[in-house]
Amino acid sequence: MSMEDYDFLFKIVLIGNAGVGKTCLVRRFTQGLFPPGQGATIGVDFMIKTVEINGEKVKERFRSITQSYYRSANALILTYDITCEESFRCLPEWLREIEQYASNKVITVLVGNKIDLADKREVSQQRAAEFSEAQDMYYLETSAKESDNVEKLFLDLACRLISEARQNTLVNNVSSPLPGEGKSISYLTCCNFN
Repeated sequence: MSMEDYDFLFKIVLIGNAGVGKTCLVRRFTQGLFPPGQGATIGVDFMIKTVEINGEKVKERFRSITQSYYRSANALILTYDITCEESFRCLPEWLREIEQYASNKVITVLVGNKIDLADKREVSQQRAAEFSEAQDMYYLETSAKESDNVEKLFLDLACRLISEARQNTLVNNVSSPLPGEGKSISYLTCCNFN
């Protein structure tokens, strides 16, 4: 794909515990597919494996690829599973990583996935909304399986990124393109982010 094929190029990284549906969200949006039984994706999920070497148990944490992705991300989608309390309780740990590795200008969105399983909900919408408000994050609930709010999530995020890129251009009087910016565009008719 050449620069003429798009107006902006942004790097969006989905983070969160294994099994919350990050890959399913991306596949639903990009391919219109819901891939059941996906499993863990290397470099996105936090994985631990204990191995035995010379009679000693060694616990290895696989996270280095993920940390490098934070640095150049324009947006982070912090994802949890509404049916899994543990995935919600780990959010502060993920936020610490964001603070440590990501740019302070990165846009962060909180997404509660799997609303198609509302009868198994363990994390209330109110509790998640309060958490996101305290962290100054946009919040949305989705279902990758049913495609509920998936397109809204990514399109609203794209609008927000375009808006931020344009504001930075105006504020800084930068004449050269911003990172992620291709040719200029002449429209902006979306954005439900506040």
